[in-house]
Amino acid sequence: MKNIAALQKVVTGTLPDIEPTPAELDAIDIEMPLILAEVELLDAQIITLDRTPNELDTRRIRRARRKVLAARRAVGNQHARTAGGAA
Repeated sequence: MKNIAALQKVVTGTLPDIEPTPAELDAIDIEMPLILAEVELLDAQIITLDRTPNELDTRRIRRARRKVLAARRAVGNQHARTAGGAA
């Protein structure tokens, strides 16, 4: 049997500095409201997995969906503004 332990250093090597760049951090900041809205929608959907949704659950999911759509629109508009300003 061939020992591959010596080859592992070659395979993995040393990892470069993998911290996010300032541009990546800015992109995360722009998309954070969308991420939080999607988490809120997911939470509302998880609540209803083990039971029949009541009126309050239905309203909570509907409100969370509207929030996700509004956040997507805002992120899309933000990307359009930055792309339009850069061109």
